Amino acid sequence: MSLAAHIAELSEKHRILETKIQEELSRPGSDAAQISKLKKEKLRIKDQMIKLRPH
Repeated sequence: MSLAAHIAELSEKHRILETKIQEELSRPGSDAAQISKLKKEKLRIKDQMIKLRPH
């Protein structure tokens, strides 16, 4: 897999996690622990993307 393809895949995962977070936040009685878990995963992916991008 090329670097650009890997970054694109991570970007898509990041976008999906953002959608899941928004869905969870909009639900009545949303699960704070689940939201925290999703946000941590989203941040981990963002950190990976930053490390892979050329400076």
